[in-house]
Amino acid sequence: MRRSLTLGLAAATAVTALGLPALTTAASAAPASATSASHHDDWDYSEWWGTYWSSNHLAKAKGHIDVNYSGEESNRVHITGKLYDLDHRTYRHGGKCAYIQFRVQDWENSEDDWSSSFKSYKYCGAGGYKQINFWRYDVAQVQAQVCQIGLNSRFPVKCGRWQELYNAYDDAYGYDA
Repeated sequence: MRRSLTLGLAAATAVTALGLPALTTAASAAPASATSASHHDDWDYSEWWGTYWSSNHLAKAKGHIDVNYSGEESNRVHITGKLYDLDHRTYRHGGKCAYIQFRVQDWENSEDDWSSSFKSYKYCGAGGYKQINFWRYDVAQVQAQVCQIGLNSRFPVKCGRWQELYNAYDDAYGYDA
């Protein structure tokens, strides 16, 4: 038994001695592009968001945000998700549709100075959902708010609070300009 243990240790030592230079050589042979990657890639962000609710919990939304930088203030933001209508009442009995609105802040504006254009989705169909899918470019912040809205209304009601999906000014998201 002592002989097999000694031979095993000798073999392991030989493999380690021979294998270590091979690993060092493989590491040093890594392509230069991998070691000199742009720091902009460090700012990229990809995360699930939600579940966010209307104030009465009869509408909800959840999804994913993907932020890819190509320069210091140049990025592409892709937001996907689902908007759920959970209000089973008839419209005649006060039933409403699910509604979500997104607001963005561009780099040209100061922090929390939101763009006047909103991206919104409305879904009327209790028990079902609607796909959310849109792109924005050169964005510093994104927020979402889930509400309800009447079938033929333009004014949302029962809104939950604004939820932050992305904020480049917040250290938690990795952007350090």
